[in-house]
Amino acid sequence: MADIKISGVMRAGAYSPNHIGNDAAIFNATVEQLRKRGCEVNLYSEEEFRNGPVAEDIIVNMCRERGSIAKLQELEDAGRLVINGGHAIENCTRERMTRLLLGNGIPYPDSLMVDTDEDVTKALREAGFQSCWIKRGDFHAMHKEDVSYCRHAEEAQEVLKEYFYRGIKRAVINRHLVGDLIKFYGVAGQPFFFWFYPFEAGHSKYGLEAVNGAARHLPFDEAHLREICDRAAKVTGVTIYGGDAIVDADGSVRIIDFNDWPSFAPCRAEAAPWIAKAILAEIKKYRKR
Repeated sequence: MADIKISGVMRAGAYSPNHIGNDAAIFNATVEQLRKRGCEVNLYSEEEFRNGPVAEDIIVNMCRERGSIAKLQELEDAGRLVINGGHAIENCTRERMTRLLLGNGIPYPDSLMVDTDEDVTKALREAGFQSCWIKRGDFHAMHKEDVSYCRHAEEAQEVLKEYFYRGIKRAVINRHLVGDLIKFYGVAGQPFFFWFYPFEAGHSKYGLEAVNGAARHLPFDEAHLREICDRAAKVTGVTIYGGDAIVDADGSVRIIDFNDWPSFAPCRAEAAPWIAKAILAEIKKYRKR
């Protein structure tokens, strides 16, 4: 496979809050697996990628900056192979993701999508929301305040006002789900799938796992979890994915977040070969076009 030349684009540190090392580690582990299989991988930062020419026809990336995503989309539309694709990465921004999951019948919390200058207290009460989560709708979370837990409608209104003052124009409000919080990682088209309880593992980005607290180990159908995650990957177009879900007392499972190329921190060594295998499978299909 010495004829396979890949542009590998790392994620900018601003988009790896509290996980810069973990994000770099899974990317480097994947690159190592690709090189072991004979691929030539040239590494670039997001800034280098955004501001310079791209010679390779295959771009493997963890990009999150707006300019980087726009460039990925241009290259993808021009016929390059991009993993994860720029359009797929944009599909994981909160409002797009919410519309895609709900629109395709994938279990997800009841949600409102609003302008941040709206008065939402009446809408929240009419929808029967008590506690809820407000999340910036326009882009990926960069700061702890981009995902906010609110105990009641009045607090939600205050948080929404803060988003408006920060220049965030759109937000998604999710009904708070009571149950066990689980985190998952997967690779589309491959048998690899991993899930765990982040509260127990001390795995945290912003410390928000404390809202649901310690897991009660509520029973649920793991095959169903995998099935809805695979469906989410298909509708968003993401190959390398991760996210969070809530298990209810009745065993139902709902996705609450879905991400393009997460850290795979607790299962990095196991995941990297499968990610490389998925990339090579996509390259094989690309070359048969």
